[in-house]
Amino acid sequence: MLRTTLASSRALRVGVLGLVTVTTAILITSDSAEARRHRRHTARHHHSEAARESYSPQFATIVVDGNTGSVLTSNSPDGLRHPASLTKIMTLYLLFERLDSGKMKLDTEMPVSEHASEQDPTKLGLRPGQTIRVEDAIKGLVTRSANDAAVVIAEAIGGSEDDFARMMTRKARALGMSRTTYRNASGLPNDEQITTARDQSTLGRAIQDRFPRYYRYFSTTAFNFRGHTITGHNRLLGSVEGVDGIKTGYTRASGFNLVTSIHRGNRFLVGVVLGGRSGGSRDAIMRNLLAENIGKGATTRTAAAITERNPADANVEVADADNARSADTVPVAASEPAAAAVAVQAPRPASKPSLMAAVAAALPPPPAKPEPQAKPEPAPLTSGVIQTQPIAAIPGSAEPMKPVKVKTVQVKAGQVRLAAAGPAQSAPPITSTIPSRGEVPETSNAMMARAAETSRPEMPPQPANFGTGNGILGVLPASAVHAPAAAPAPQAVASIEPTRSLQAAPQSSVLKPGAPHSGWIIQVGALESEGEANKRIDLARSSARGLLSKADPFTEVVAKDNRKLYRARFAGLERDQAEAACKTLKRAEISCITVRN
Repeated sequence: MLRTTLASSRALRVGVLGLVTVTTAILITSDSAEARRHRRHTARHHHSEAARESYSPQFATIVVDGNTGSVLTSNSPDGLRHPASLTKIMTLYLLFERLDSGKMKLDTEMPVSEHASEQDPTKLGLRPGQTIRVEDAIKGLVTRSANDAAVVIAEAIGGSEDDFARMMTRKARALGMSRTTYRNASGLPNDEQITTARDQSTLGRAIQDRFPRYYRYFSTTAFNFRGHTITGHNRLLGSVEGVDGIKTGYTRASGFNLVTSIHRGNRFLVGVVLGGRSGGSRDAIMRNLLAENIGKGATTRTAAAITERNPADANVEVADADNARSADTVPVAASEPAAAAVAVQAPRPASKPSLMAAVAAALPPPPAKPEPQAKPEPAPLTSGVIQTQPIAAIPGSAEPMKPVKVKTVQVKAGQVRLAAAGPAQSAPPITSTIPSRGEVPETSNAMMARAAETSRPEMPPQPANFGTGNGILGVLPASAVHAPAAAPAPQAVASIEPTRSLQAAPQSSVLKPGAPHSGWIIQVGALESEGEANKRIDLARSSARGLLSKADPFTEVVAKDNRKLYRARFAGLERDQAEAACKTLKRAEISCITVRN
């Protein structure tokens, strides 16, 4: 009996001890898990706080008067920044270019690739094998900033997103955006994709000037896509009077970006904010910038439209590659002086003097009144874009030619016409050729004298200092016309009569019409024959949509690399008319340059 009682007591003690042990273990385990959860929560909280404290994207702003092109206010406008979804403005620029040329239409269906469908949000949720209309893709970029639609556009135009990004960078260079490099079509993070506030203001103005018909899509606030209503991110549309676009953007590296256009009355401003700390603060900054500067805007348009350099210009292509490589090695956080140093392009070599000026320099100047040699002028500035547009796609001169008055004319083997200095006389045509002689330079006084002696009778005496200056070549004063009797050979002179034109003269750089051409000149080609030049003139006139109906067409003979070429030109234009005509002709894929007369 006693033995049974002791066994029961021992079993009870063991049971109680086990229960206490289990309870203690449970409590210890719970406390440990709770502590771990608390530590993880605290760590996440501290990490989040640290991330918020370290997040400080670089800030930049600019406001440009669209009527004059002047900068009204700015803050680090040339500092290198990431564009984020502002990239899609250039994506749409290239798409609008295709629409404007008729190569694509608003209802064109574009295929969706697997690469496009895999883009990170935000996006429209496109799936591989589907198609999307061009107009829906435009609205998707403007409102939702759809990355998948941006890649669809890139692949439809460029074949691949990488090739399209190179097209975007080349277009940026052509517009004068020297500090912008694109690496994708959407603006998703890429350390090498950079821009500046000034470059984005240039693009914001150019896309309106070039495509007013399609720019209206930037005012879209919502649209219906496959049964869903897609709303936009631009909160200034509809809340600030006169704001009509254009694009927002955000990545962690860029901060909150915004390009805004405002038309109020006759005033037109484009503002850019890069690196805002939040969407609300970015919008507030833009509202303040517009409010402070709208009253400073001009009410009359004086700035020329932003035009593109000729994409066939080899110098533009070299600048494109050089700037892209430079951008690859410079961090966005670089100081402003360093960023500016990266962006500066090497100056272009000066244009060569014209052939006529070289001939004039080779001859001794008149003893009475020597004139300085004519120097080539730089091309006119067009809202910050220098229009040096040599024609590379067709044979011809490599620089725009400005006719200049010189004292003599080059004589080459072939038919020539020499005219008397007197306005009442006309020179008889010369039908015999002048054989070239190796021992006598063709620009020498002796050869000029021989040509005069064998082609026409001696010139009658003229009054002292006679000369009218009529014609593109002008005439020599009497002191230079008549040499003393003791001189070995008289010096020949040439002039172009105002009422007559040269016929088939093979001299280089001689305008066919007799009278000087007024206004600005545009050149649409330099061809192998006069017939081809006239055909080019007819083609340009028919493609310019009436812009050249009152222009003065003419051809001009030039010598280039031992070849004779015929320049096809129009004169009598104002500067804005010449630029508008060239822009229209380039859309029709006709090369065109403007020349200040």
